[in-house]
Amino acid sequence: MEETFIEITPQQAWEMMQNEGAVLVDIRDMMRFSYSRPQGAFHLTNQSYGKFLDEYDFDEPVIVSCYHGVSSRNTAQFLVEQGFERVYSVKGGFEGWVKAGLPVETAY
Repeated sequence: MEETFIEITPQQAWEMMQNEGAVLVDIRDMMRFSYSRPQGAFHLTNQSYGKFLDEYDFDEPVIVSCYHGVSSRNTAQFLVEQGFERVYSVKGGFEGWVKAGLPVETAY
């Protein structure tokens, strides 16, 4: 069977960040990320991918979040194909994160 990622709820993502040191990567555009994002999120873009590789190991849990939980699946699969061993995608994306009442960092 081909290696793949696992879809998790925003609450599960937050718990993994708190208990397992998982990194949450937000793949939304810079304007939206700058305006508001999940607390502690790393902004993953084509330009920041090198920095991401420098800062995180392949065996660390990586959680991908986007707008609504759709495009994060493609990025999660890409990270699996790059060799990351524990990759997750947030169901509902940032919208689900906010609806769940989880911590958010804002520009205002």
